[in-house]
This record gives sequence, structure tokens and C-alpha cells, in this order.
Amino acid sequence: QVQLVESGGGLVQVGGSLRLSCAASGRTFSNYAMGWFRQALGKEREFVATINYNGGRTYYADSVKGRFTISRDNAKNTVVLEMNTLKPEDTAVYYCASAQGPNAGHNSWEYDYWGPGTQVIVSS
Repeated sequence: QVQLVESGGGLVQVGGSLRLSCAASGRTFSNYAMGWFRQALGKEREFVATINYNGGRTYYADSVKGRFTISRDNAKNTVVLEMNTLKPEDTAVYYCASAQGPNAGHNSWEYDYWGPGTQVIVSS
């Protein structure tokens, strides 16, 4: 059974930074793309970033491009989301997701396993 566990969320001031991590287990991590999504209160879940199986390709939502960086360590079965210059609109529960194959895009249906989420609050 695939398990994903996020960590690193918390409360940060506008303009600050946070580093989210996701630890994966249960299948060969290096075979699958990974993604981050987020869901703000009262809103639908939205795509944040994705990274392909070997880290050679990344893709970001326009709203976070230039501020967030996704990376992965296949030796440690982890994926990281570095978040800089945070804004109040970045406040959400952030979810790590494992894709169905080595490459994936921005659609949630491309991902078949999800973590429980970690809360990020950006205060102004």
C-alpha cells in the first residue's frame, strides 16, 4: 500500500518561506512522477507543481511560478516543495500526490495516491 506523508507546514508571515516535504513508501518511488496540490477553505483543490520520475522535468501553476520549487530525492523517497515570497493567497492545505506513471501534468486524475495534507497559513 502506497503511503504519502507531508510535513513542514505551519504559520508564516507574508514574504516568508516554508519547505514542505513528502515521504513516500509502498512502491518504487523513482518510477513515478510526483505532484503538489493545494486546497484553500471553500475552494476546489488546485494544482501547484509536478516533477517527473527522474527530476528532469518540472511544471508549475502560473500562480507559484518563480516562487516555488519542486525537487525530489529518489534515494530518500522524498519530494520537496520550497516555497518563497509567500502570499496570503498561498494559505491552504497542501497535498502530496503520486502519479500513475513516470510523467504527469496538472490534472488530479493523473495521480492515484494522496497524502493527508499539511496546513500552510500565511499571515499578513
